[in-house]
Amino acid sequence: MTPEHTPDHADETYVGLTEEEAERLARIRGHHVVRALPPGSIITMEYLEGRINFEVEGGVVTRVWHG
Repeated sequence: MTPEHTPDHADETYVGLTEEEAERLARIRGHHVVRALPPGSIITMEYLEGRINFEVEGGVVTRVWHG
């Protein structure tokens, strides 16, 4: 099985966008799974290639990480 490709771009390009804008851009850039979470969310720590995570506060992306 071949691992999925993780798109290569600066995470900072998402910060300040609305949740909807960030999700649309992430999918255009090739992310297969986009996850938006409120600050302080409890999440599992498994790494998923091709996933991008957005911390969203007040409808705006404040933090981004992969996996």
